Amino acid sequence: MDNLLTILRGLTATPLFGVSVTVFAYAIGVWMNKRAKTPLVNPMLVSLLLIIGVLLLFDIPYENYQIGGDMIEIFLAPATALIAVKIYQQFDRLRENWLPVLLGTAVGSAISMICVILLCRVFFLDRELLASLLPKSVTTAIAVSLSEQAGGLVPVTVAAVVITGVFGAAFAPLMIRVFGVKDPVEAGLAIGTCSHALGTTKAIEIGDVEGAMSGVALGVAGLITVVYTTFF
Repeated sequence: MDNLLTILRGLTATPLFGVSVTVFAYAIGVWMNKRAKTPLVNPMLVSLLLIIGVLLLFDIPYENYQIGGDMIEIFLAPATALIAVKIYQQFDRLRENWLPVLLGTAVGSAISMICVILLCRVFFLDRELLASLLPKSVTTAIAVSLSEQAGGLVPVTVAAVVITGVFGAAFAPLMIRVFGVKDPVEAGLAIGTCSHALGTTKAIEIGDVEGAMSGVALGVAGLITVVYTTFF
């Protein structure tokens, strides 16, 4: 029995483990989402919870999973290129709405950061946690850099970014209906500003204009957040 466990533990240290677990977990998430037909059962959220559960249940080091996870990250490049293509296809609309894009992302980013500051004060969180949570609505690379520079906790920042993105992707369609947003430009800007790349993947599913505007918003919001953090 011990030999079998040793063999299984060794298999988890191969790229096949991380890739297989991720693919199966996401497939289960998609299946559950289709059956449940509710934004609460988001495939990304389901797969995230399943992967965490497997690692904890079988006491598998995260480093073992990340060996395969690094291979999956390779697909981020073509995914980013897809967003760039969507933006290019909607360039005329973007040129017509450049001022609303700039002002919308600036205001959205400011409100996001102000909410974090107020909540940290309400719950008496220290400055270290404030620095960790402040860039939660921008893409991970920018958020981690800002957190490190401000003396925040990078793991907390990464967790906050992931949670923000997952919930943004899950509830974006619902929020659009609740607030009666009809303009695809407005919808895309709101999604990209609030929930960065993960939200943008959902925006692309909603429509080409929404996906393009969300892609622009996540980039502009990231730059604006960098500027804003210099004042905190």
